[in-house]
Amino acid sequence: MRDSNQNKRFKRFIRHNRVRSKVFGDSARPRLCVFRANRHIYAQLIDDQAGKTLASASSKEIKQGGKKTDVAAEVGKLLAQKALAKDLKKAVFDRGGFAYHGRVKALAEGAREGGLKF
Repeated sequence: MRDSNQNKRFKRFIRHNRVRSKVFGDSARPRLCVFRANRHIYAQLIDDQAGKTLASASSKEIKQGGKKTDVAAEVGKLLAQKALAKDLKKAVFDRGGFAYHGRVKALAEGAREGGLKF
């Protein structure tokens, strides 16, 4: 029998596979992939055809403290800034099996504020 933490990870893995079966990124519209850990949040723009990461940002790059949702929004803005520097304006959003709520939603809204469209 699985313990609760292992079961939670397994369910997220199942949800992520379901999302990934429908979401695919290419060079014109890369996949914005989000990973949320307890302390940090990570985001990448991935070209699935080439198998390459085009841009990435994480809360480790943000020097300001504060609420985790505020830091996640800043990560989204930073990623959008890096994407626009590489002339990427559109993306498809991959929430990574996480609920579109809280930090994941804040990151998405921050990326939209930064000029990324998805």
